[in-house]
Amino acid sequence: MSSERSKDTSSEPTLSDEERAALKERVTERKREARRGRGANKAEADAQDVRARIAEVPEPDRLLAERVHALVTAAAPDLAPKLWYGQPAWARKGKVVCYFRSGRMDKERYSTFGFSEQARLDDDSGLWPTAFALTELGEEAEERLTALVKQAVG
Repeated sequence: MSSERSKDTSSEPTLSDEERAALKERVTERKREARRGRGANKAEADAQDVRARIAEVPEPDRLLAERVHALVTAAAPDLAPKLWYGQPAWARKGKVVCYFRSGRMDKERYSTFGFSEQARLDDDSGLWPTAFALTELGEEAEERLTALVKQAVG
């Protein structure tokens, strides 16, 4: 009898095709970041990558992504655009503060705008936002998103 036991893996979670693709994208991003080094050329190349990715986002999410990019860069010009798991994100000192995920690209019913643990959104209640579903950006939503980004960068 073999000392190895066969494992029943049917109950273990597996990654979706989209999740696998995002992980592969992140590995590619890390390699590209390592090759680019630091400095103005890297920052411009990262910003160009984000603009190129936004251009690939299917409609109507592309309009959302373009608007979110404009709002974030206006509200927090010190955040640097970069790709994160293949989606647009904005970072401070290389650490992602907020990000946009296309629902169409992720095969979800809505897009997501979220914040990482780097965001300064903590409050005394012990409950604060970390991600929002986005289907459209009206004036009120734009104002709220802008205020949250400003708070996140403190």
